[in-house]
Amino acid sequence: MSTFQAPKGTYDLTPPRSATFLAVREAISAPLRDSGYGYIETPGFENVELFARGVGESTDIVTKEMYTLTTKGGDQLALRPEGTASVLRAALEANLHKAGNLPVKLWYSGSYYRYERPQAGRYRHFSQVGAEAIGTEDPALDAELIILADQAYRSLGLRRFRILLNSLGDKECRPVYREALQTFLRDLDLDEETRRRIEINPLRVLDDKRADVQKQLTDAPKLRDYLCDACKAYHEEVRALLTAAGVAFEDDEKLVRGLDYYTRTTFEFVHDGLGSQSAVGGGGRYDGLSEMIGGPELPSVGWALGVDRTVLALEAESVELDLPATTSVYAVPLGEEARRVLFGVVTELRLAGIAADFAFGGRGLKGAMKSANRSGARYTLVAGERDLAEGVVQLKDMESGEQSAVPLAEAAAELAKRLG
Repeated sequence: MSTFQAPKGTYDLTPPRSATFLAVREAISAPLRDSGYGYIETPGFENVELFARGVGESTDIVTKEMYTLTTKGGDQLALRPEGTASVLRAALEANLHKAGNLPVKLWYSGSYYRYERPQAGRYRHFSQVGAEAIGTEDPALDAELIILADQAYRSLGLRRFRILLNSLGDKECRPVYREALQTFLRDLDLDEETRRRIEINPLRVLDDKRADVQKQLTDAPKLRDYLCDACKAYHEEVRALLTAAGVAFEDDEKLVRGLDYYTRTTFEFVHDGLGSQSAVGGGGRYDGLSEMIGGPELPSVGWALGVDRTVLALEAESVELDLPATTSVYAVPLGEEARRVLFGVVTELRLAGIAADFAFGGRGLKGAMKSANRSGARYTLVAGERDLAEGVVQLKDMESGEQSAVPLAEAAAELAKRLG
């Protein structure tokens, strides 16, 4: 009999590996929650036009990678390929920017979808934790977000990641650079699709990974030579704040990121242990995105870090996370009366905040103790008819192997004391 399988390019998260993903999400979001970022959740699909306008009609994401669908009512929807446009749309719709407390600081976690060729570290469904600071132009905000991501990765034990940093200029200086870059690129030996990209978004050509293209880009004009004084000063302030915070970074003048909405600060977190898919996260400033999607002028900055990529980075560094056991106490009843009594004890333990599980299904002692071992529980509670007649349960320390009889009425209190 055939069974259904997960769609190509996707994955299921199942225990015990899923516990690592949860721990990574927790570690990335913890510094954000401690820094004034509130949680936001948006739908898994949005109007196609939101991404066409926001992410950019010339990007691979919009032209090749979006999953789109037409509803019965004729609406064109897309599974979200990234989080920023959705979060900004939701913030605008809820008028969060009018509450008088700017920037609006938000964090989110969820699944995103892109139709790409599946390979290690690149899936058609992937998980991210992201952060956005909406409504304020301040280099300290850019630095804060980079520092918080660095803090999150270090708290996980990662060490072999690098931070790449660049400035893309703004609406004053980027058009001048764009023209100079287009003039240079038009003389190169490039295929038709890349030539079309030169006219729509020439910065994306700099991000082309093909060796024959990169070889021709050696003498391309540098964006840093075209930055206006305001953008130069802004970028230097971001760099100075990061340096003062002890956060190491590398200047990368070819870093442009894959989305059209970025301005000024752009950055990427890369890990050298991941092969070609080396980026584990990234982001930047997007001062014009609000206006692109029909909102007011709201300068903003944000990032998204890949949960699956971060897990791969941990594996590449052989970092073992210290994950707490999902079960602290495992109850093994022998007989019907013991089932009823120990189930009551398990419920009492759970109400007291102790992780407890139960040998369901009426298995014998041998099978139930195997399950207790697999659960990772520190203690087991075993009781049969004779124990109950004496008003006790057997408490076994699974680490030392020591076992002792404890009065039934005191079992929960004794376990609470031992488990601290």
